[in-house]
Amino acid sequence: MRELLRKHHISFKNAIAGILWAVRTQPNFRIHIICSIAVLCSAWYFEVSRTEVALLVFAIVLGLGAEMINTALESMTDLITKEWRNEAKIAKDVAAGMMLLVAVGAVLVGLVILVPYASSRFGWSQ
Repeated sequence: MRELLRKHHISFKNAIAGILWAVRTQPNFRIHIICSIAVLCSAWYFEVSRTEVALLVFAIVLGLGAEMINTALESMTDLITKEWRNEAKIAKDVAAGMMLLVAVGAVLVGLVILVPYASSRFGWSQ
């Protein structure tokens, strides 16, 4: 049991190191975090329901996770080959496309949830 706990501790330590590396080195990851904080602050300000906050958190985690997968795929592709290859370009483009789809989806989720609250709070017509 002790060995199992030690292995899990090492896994968590490595996972946290990966997250911190992404925060320190990846500008897009930092932008996602800043936007995520703004969305969560807006959800708190507008007193968004718990269910809607859960959807926002899910969209945020999905976006941050996709950004990390994109970064990992790009790094792995660069490790495999430094020369320009069409297959490497496809891998990187598809990973970037995944990130774009997830980001657009997350923005849409945020807008669908937050715009009605903002409209109600500020008296905008719907």
